[in-house]
Amino acid sequence: MAQNISVVLGVLVCIGGFMIFRNTSLCGGLPYLLKKFCTARRTMKYLNQEEAQKIDQELFNEYSFSVDQLMELAGLSVAVALTKAYPKGTNSPSVLVCSGPGNNGGDGLVAARHLKLFGYCPEIYYPKRTDKQLFKNLVTQCEKMNITFLDEMPSSVHIDSTYEFVVDAIFGFSFKGNARPPFGDALSILERVKIPICSVDIPSGWHVEQGNPDGIKPDFLISLTAPKLCAKHFRGRYHFLGGRFVPDMLAQKYSLSLPDYPGTEPCLLLKE
Repeated sequence: MAQNISVVLGVLVCIGGFMIFRNTSLCGGLPYLLKKFCTARRTMKYLNQEEAQKIDQELFNEYSFSVDQLMELAGLSVAVALTKAYPKGTNSPSVLVCSGPGNNGGDGLVAARHLKLFGYCPEIYYPKRTDKQLFKNLVTQCEKMNITFLDEMPSSVHIDSTYEFVVDAIFGFSFKGNARPPFGDALSILERVKIPICSVDIPSGWHVEQGNPDGIKPDFLISLTAPKLCAKHFRGRYHFLGGRFVPDMLAQKYSLSLPDYPGTEPCLLLKE
């Protein structure tokens, strides 16, 4: 009975044989050609740290995705979003990619490789390497594409004068506490740069739920899978959603209410 009432309330107007709904769940179930007539305004969910971790684990354990699969898809979406926010024009812009020791850093390495293929000139600061074969492979791929790895984090003055933007892929949603060397120093430098900072999933050094008003202030943020609560404190120009790999069943389980990606795009600019 309740479902029938929902349907009746959801159907407001019928124009030319097409139903216009204001019920979010009904819009999500419409055929593709009818979705553009749906006027429901979906409220996308912002995840806390525990929810983000559970979704990741379910993708690995229940849906049989591998880490390298998701990392490749995430890194590609990062690179594509960056080209939309900062088109290269006739030049080949220099880009500094700062990668941390975990999966967020791996996303940065993948993004650097794709940026190179897209005509940008990335250089990578990756000071704390791991013995895991996946990350060794990512480093080798970048090296074989003549992407330079820096031994030291450049100064803020050098960054501003050399690069078009910085990709912050140091820490992800698992980060807690204070950044230890050498990343604490790297974040201090990024707090002083004037060129755009582009954060992958979480601005590094921010609390995943509460943000950090005294930390870095990115111009660009790409939320992977779904935005985390700290994204509500983001004040930059470009907030993208990326990581187009979430199965419908998983999205429904966590009530993510993700927007529809356009066409075959791996990322989507959010209008908030």
